[in-house]
Order: sequence, then C-alpha cells, then structure tokens
Amino acid sequence: MPNKKENMRITPKLIDATITALNELLKFGQPADAVLSKFFRDHRLLGQNDRGFVAETAFAILRRKRLLEHLLAPDVTPRRLVLAALVRLFGNSQRQLADLLKAKEADWIAALKGRTTADLTLAEQADFPDWLAGRLLEHMEPFEMLELAQGLNQGAPLDLRVNTFKVEREDVLKQLAEEGIEAEAGKLSPLAIRLKAKPALQRHPLYLSGAIEVQDEGSQLLGYLLGPRRGEMVVDFCAGAGGKTLLLGALMRSTGRLYAFDVSDKRLARLRTRVARSGLSNVHPVVISNENDLRVKRLAGKIDRVLVDAPCSGLGTLRRNPDLKWRQTPEGVDELTRKQHDILKGASRLVKKGGRLVYATCSILPEENEKVVADFLAAHAEFHKVSAQEILAQQGIVLECGEDFRLSPHKHGTDGFYAAVLERDS
Repeated sequence: MPNKKENMRITPKLIDATITALNELLKFGQPADAVLSKFFRDHRLLGQNDRGFVAETAFAILRRKRLLEHLLAPDVTPRRLVLAALVRLFGNSQRQLADLLKAKEADWIAALKGRTTADLTLAEQADFPDWLAGRLLEHMEPFEMLELAQGLNQGAPLDLRVNTFKVEREDVLKQLAEEGIEAEAGKLSPLAIRLKAKPALQRHPLYLSGAIEVQDEGSQLLGYLLGPRRGEMVVDFCAGAGGKTLLLGALMRSTGRLYAFDVSDKRLARLRTRVARSGLSNVHPVVISNENDLRVKRLAGKIDRVLVDAPCSGLGTLRRNPDLKWRQTPEGVDELTRKQHDILKGASRLVKKGGRLVYATCSILPEENEKVVADFLAAHAEFHKVSAQEILAQQGIVLECGEDFRLSPHKHGTDGFYAAVLERDS
C-alpha cells in the first residue's frame, strides 16, 4: 500500500502519473489490469516502486469510489480522488503531502480529514452501485451485505497451486523459505500456498518448470468437488486459459482423457502453453462454437465428470477486479443468466449415467447461482444434488459450506465462489 509506513517519497510527478492512469481507468472501457498494463508500457521510465504506487492507489480508488465521491461532492476530479485516497484511505497527514499541494488545497485537505460519513447510504457504505446493493438486499440483511462488501473491498493475497504431478507442497514451501519468500500452506486446499507479499513469479524456476501456478485457493477446491479419478473421461466445459483444467489433469495424474472446451481459440492457445509447462499429457483443448457444437454432441452420455465454470459477472472477484462493479450492469447480468442456463443444459448432455456435473461461478448473485441450478433441476429430473460439504469431507477437506458450495472473502479469505454438485441417476 502507498502509505506512510513505507517511507516512500511521493513526488508531484508520481501524483501526475497516478492521475493520468486513473483518467483512463475511470472510462471503464476495458478491464483495469489491461488498462494499467498499457499505461505502464507507455510510461517505461516509471520504476517498480512507482508502478506499485500507481497501481495500489488507483485500485484503492476503484474499490472505495463511492465513499470518496461522497466525501468530495460536488467537486469530484481525478486529482482530488487521488489526494483523498492518500488522506482518508492510507492515512497520510497534511504535512506529508505539503509539497504536493497546489494553492488553496491545504484548506480543502484539512476539511476533508474531518468530513463525516454518518449520512452514507447502504450502497455507499458498501461501495457498491445502487443496483448491486439492491439485488443483494433482496437476499440478505444489511449487516450481511456490509460484511461481504468489507471483504470484497480488501486487496487479495497471492495464492499458488502446487502441481503435485511434479512436486510436493512441502518441497515448494522449503524452496521459497530458502529464497526468503514468506509463504504458508493454504488452510483449505491441500495444494495451496499463500504468499505474504506479491513477488513477480513469471520468471521464477518453479513457475517456468510448471511446478506452481497462480490460482485462488477457493478456485482450487472446485477440482475436489468434481473429484476426477484416474483413467476417466472428463470435460472442462468453459476452460478459458485453463487454470482449472491443469488442476483436473494433475488430480487425474495425467491419465484418462481430459477435454478442455472453449469458444475462444486465443484462450485455448494460452492453455496449450501452460499444458506443455505442466508436464500433463491427458489434456485435449477443443474449440467449440457453442454448447450445441457437433463436437459436444458426439460425446453425449459418455463423460464421467463435467465441470461448468460458467461465464458470469465475476462479482466474487472484486478484491482483484474492483472495476467490475462499475463496468457490470443489471442488463449484463440478465444476459449472462440466459447464457448460464443454456450452457448448463448443453453440458449436462455429456454426463453419463451415474456421472457428476459441477456448476460453478465466481459470482455473489443468487440469480447466477442457486436460481440457475434450481431451474435446471426442475427441468431435468434425471439429475439430483449432492452435498458439496460431504464430498469435500470424504477427501479430508473440512469446510462448513453446506449442500451448495459457497465461499466469501470475509469468511474464508478467498474470492467469492458458488458451486453445486449434481449427479445423474444411474
């Protein structure tokens, strides 16, 4: 965090760089990480610490935008947002910022420090858009929404997944400790390692060798819900760049046949690179046009286990992607739910009798989660729900998550996830 504890000298040029980056981010035309990547490519003279300052400050503003806008109203500008974040979010004093302030800004800063938040609405307290707060309050009490929001408005830690096809977790922890990288075993996933800081790992030998991948600990548990066994036929229906595909392949010990379906050839191209690094030989990426593709139909009734990590609003990942709550819309969510229904229906045709289907999202909205599953079960009597908690317990993972799998940052220290485990009658 760019706060007073780091003793980092904040210069006017650094403030100007942050304002320039924030101007681009607030257009909400592209994902925030893509916007910042382009900004840093265009500003190569910024050092590593400067880039860290720009990114952390900008992301903090995206997380707490409604609070800051309330404090600044009616005069909200990118410069004022940056200064307000330094004062109200990071605790910098007026004296520490004295060299950065223009004429008359000292009086404004002094007033800002004492401004009250007693009149914030619930949505402003949560730093959610009104529509999102409204939808959540249909299903939870105000205090529950605020607890959830508090968790989502924190920065996410860096989690790794150990590729046990190549190496054991204890060996990775030992190597990281020898290199002075502070890390600990994850509390939920048997494969997880959580780092204390966020070192660059793209060129680390463990990463280059395929021994580790970056993956949220909660996401890793989806593989255990699916529970693929050696020699089975398994499909990752919305594979994307393949983080969960690699997990499933390792759990299968590179045996059987693991299809990675996706509509994007670009995403699957990235998966192919990762598969080569992982050492897995059972992964077969397949580009499909949609859930009714002929290549899908040919496998109908033949697959032991199918994972549907459905395209969703991503609102469970706000710790990492705070811009999503401002870029997403109610209409966008409604369109996604229609896709989710169609994808789940299409993927279910693959499942053989006695087979397992896991539907998952990284959303916090019931209409993308429980409702999609309930509607599916109402129309497909041949499927029944199985307790996620019991499936995890059978594998030595003790987690109170109920029949449906739900994780949240304030309770579990992970992104927000939902999953339902469905099995086809024998």
